[in-house]
Amino acid sequence: MNKPYYLNNSFSLYHGDSLKILKFIEEKSIDMIFADPPYFLSNDGITCQGGKMVSVNKGSWDKTEMDVTEKLEFNRNWIRLCKAVLKDNGTIFISGTFHNIYIIGYALELEGFEIINNIVWRKLNPPPHLAKKAFTHSTETILWARKKGFKNKFNYDLMKEINSGKQMKDVWEFSLTKPSEKKEGKHPTQKPIALLERMILASTSESDLILDPFNGSGTTGVAANKLKRKYIGIDMDSNYLDLTIRRYEKGI
Repeated sequence: MNKPYYLNNSFSLYHGDSLKILKFIEEKSIDMIFADPPYFLSNDGITCQGGKMVSVNKGSWDKTEMDVTEKLEFNRNWIRLCKAVLKDNGTIFISGTFHNIYIIGYALELEGFEIINNIVWRKLNPPPHLAKKAFTHSTETILWARKKGFKNKFNYDLMKEINSGKQMKDVWEFSLTKPSEKKEGKHPTQKPIALLERMILASTSESDLILDPFNGSGTTGVAANKLKRKYIGIDMDSNYLDLTIRRYEKGI
């Protein structure tokens, strides 16, 4: 395995392709995985950001000429590698939109996972749909899954406690990522820290090891560090790893 791009105590970052680096992580060593894989929707269209019309393109990593079969194989490949490093009582959260989440759900089933919950992130302040040809896209889906045949950790009482003493439902309401979380730079699919904190609190304990194979801006790592968990992040773009380091060192 390559040397870490960055290592500070229990916070480590690796620069490169997850499909290669995951093979060198110790088997059954990870307690929780969060993944926000490519949506494959960068098609030169437009979207709305901050009230302005901008390109929908997110980066070269999100562009593809893959057909449906190839997209399924791509997702099966990284999910298979994640399964190998995940503890038997560990779980994986995968975020996506309607562009990719159905293929991901199928890939999870094919690779020996069972879905625990289909969590809906309801965005309290979604951008408008500029084309006026469909309903406003105001949600993302997070699939929470475990290995088939195994029990997983779930901090039920804690989730009930932070939900005012009531059972927490699978619809979570959070605003889009705050400007304060983008002070050091931003990623086109950056998630709010509060969203990652909830996943981490629900499924891990302090000192557990969390992995994000598509590190991006490092929100998973920032949340993990804030909650006293260990972290491994992987990304092909060193610019985003540098952004993650700045966020980690400033706690934002």
